[in-house]
Amino acid sequence: MRIVPLQGLLAASLVLGLAACGKKTPEENTAPPAVQAVTAPAGSHQAAVVATGRIERRREMALSFRIGGVMTAMNVEAGDPVRAGQALASLDPAGVNAGQARASADVERARRDLERDRTLYDKGFVSKQRVDDRASALKVAQAGLDAAAFDRRWARLSSPADGVVLERLAQAGEVVQPGQAVLRVADLNSPLVLRLPVPDREVARLRVGAPAQVKLAEGGAVLTGRVTRIGQQAGARTGAVDVEIELAAAPGVRSGQIATAEIAAAAPAIGAAEQMVRIPAEAILEAQGASAHVFLIEGDTARRRPVRFGGFDGDDALVAGLPAGARIATAGAGFIGDGDKVRVIDPAALNAAADKAAR
Repeated sequence: MRIVPLQGLLAASLVLGLAACGKKTPEENTAPPAVQAVTAPAGSHQAAVVATGRIERRREMALSFRIGGVMTAMNVEAGDPVRAGQALASLDPAGVNAGQARASADVERARRDLERDRTLYDKGFVSKQRVDDRASALKVAQAGLDAAAFDRRWARLSSPADGVVLERLAQAGEVVQPGQAVLRVADLNSPLVLRLPVPDREVARLRVGAPAQVKLAEGGAVLTGRVTRIGQQAGARTGAVDVEIELAAAPGVRSGQIATAEIAAAAPAIGAAEQMVRIPAEAILEAQGASAHVFLIEGDTARRRPVRFGGFDGDDALVAGLPAGARIATAGAGFIGDGDKVRVIDPAALNAAADKAAR
């Protein structure tokens, strides 16, 4: 059902009220507040959990240099296939070459100092402690040389697996910092997975291995999959738990696509007499935890009624405890009270009145 914005509801209500007032007294001119209403659907247990997320390769890597410097070469672009060990990018080697040369000179100096003091120790001119200190200094210098050689290897960035470049995050000529991601690469030998946030109230109904139907947002293709991981911690802001669905191999599916999953799940344990139904979210009043209120329209009177609240899902709210076929106030529900007389406005009449007022 199309819900008219509240501003339009009030404006059109005023137009209709003025048209009907004629020459009546001020008391008679006060029309009941206008609201829209929907009919509550018959309750039914939702046997599936529905959520939307992003498709990725299970193994996607952000590649970076261990050291900083000027990136002199970037050999790939987004979408390029790569092989394990293939050179992807490199830094200007001048800095690492100089560091390795300096470390090598420190090793030579430490070795000469140790040999000289060993000769002097044999002749009784220096202590054993001094010889031991020279040996320790040589070990430190050798460790520095090993570190410089390790840094030299990391001046060249290689692909860790056969895959594809997902994203290039830097250009040749830029100065990059240690650990700064310059490329994102996906391992094509790892499966495609759909990672999606699921409200914590629904996670208890899911099990690892549960089957799922996954529909791509673009193109509408339907894939099959199964739940492989269920997170153990809810997000601090959203209260959602990350769930991973491994997808069956399908041509044309790429990392980054958005998809909606319908996961087979146990029915919510809310009792036979309390079954969740969907109603417009704007009908909900004073939601707190698992409780909320709505206004039922009985004839021309609004009656405030408590309901069991199951949370929001997009533009809808999940509630239990409504009689089937009850009329629920939506637009305008926040401006009425228990027992108030109301006028239920048809959206088509509202639109016509708003158009007439605009002319």
